[in-house]
Amino acid sequence: MSDIQTGNRIGTAPPAPDAALLERVRRHRRQTLELLTVCAVGLIPWTVLLAVTLPSRYQVHHWRATWVGFDVLLVAAMASTAILGWLRHRTVIMAALATAVLLICDAWFDVSLALGTSEIWPSAALAVFAELPLAFYLIRRVMGMISLAQWPSAKTMTGPQEQPACPDV
Repeated sequence: MSDIQTGNRIGTAPPAPDAALLERVRRHRRQTLELLTVCAVGLIPWTVLLAVTLPSRYQVHHWRATWVGFDVLLVAAMASTAILGWLRHRTVIMAALATAVLLICDAWFDVSLALGTSEIWPSAALAVFAELPLAFYLIRRVMGMISLAQWPSAKTMTGPQEQPACPDV
């Protein structure tokens, strides 16, 4: 019986991850977090600049292509979530989260672009009664699926002598 097979037996622990693999995971995690931190900090002055310099009105070209394209992307995200869910594939988590984010963006754009027009009420109703509830439902389901996943323990990741605040996954 192979090591993988014996590690999956009931009552036995899976084999400990290789130290080089753990170090590579830690390095990639650190680099990703550093990149995200720099991007978040860099986005602050850019957002302030946009708030100060963007005009309050703007004639939009390709309005139809923009909205139809966004809705096609939303349909593709929903369809991929449904297909991956029916197939019971674990990447349904990513598809569902992407769908939820697109639904939240759709609600935001629909409502914010309808402010001051007669379209505000239908846009707000669609956001409150359809888009946002579906998005939050998907997020809740994703969180439930993630909680069922088997994650390495802090002991497995660092050894018995040191305990980090959170695992480096």
